Amino acid sequence: MIRAIALAAMLGALVASVAAYTMRPLGWWKGNTPLFAGLDSGAKTTKLEDWPICTTMALVASDAEWAQLDPDFKAGKKALGAEDWSGAIAAFELAALRDPLNADIQNYIGYAYRRLRQLGPAIGHYQQALILNPRHRGAHEHLGEAYLVVGESAKAEQLLAALENLCLIPCEEYDDLKRAIAAYKRLANR
Repeated sequence: MIRAIALAAMLGALVASVAAYTMRPLGWWKGNTPLFAGLDSGAKTTKLEDWPICTTMALVASDAEWAQLDPDFKAGKKALGAEDWSGAIAAFELAALRDPLNADIQNYIGYAYRRLRQLGPAIGHYQQALILNPRHRGAHEHLGEAYLVVGESAKAEQLLAALENLCLIPCEEYDDLKRAIAAYKRLANR
């Protein structure tokens, strides 16, 4: 029985590697072959490294790179800078339709909702950002600040502890949330 299982596992691995080899054009591991090459010959293709990925182990691209790739992301960042919170939400929601797994977009949407004092949607988007990327420092900070606004300081302190573990060296998000919690406690003790 054990031999049969081992044989089936080896055969499965062989079939998977052959399938992976034949389904991708040569050179895919070097990043010089366009992503989804040949699927739509009329569409502009983009190389894999052109798209920033917000994950724990991947390099997170700067906002400038995102703005070049997604006009809605660029419009959302511009709206945030102009404090047009509703415009930012609309633009980032469009960007999220194209990239629903981007934790940065969810964090920005949550921030705009929080600035509009709509804490329910804000907290929901921050939580979504943390589901997508549990190490997203900005989402930890912003969610902690939102919890302080609704009076849930214990949850904010849990997020501060999580940030302490995430920030191996001093980080701005930890310092900001720590100051916000201290200010909340000073106001609560009056």
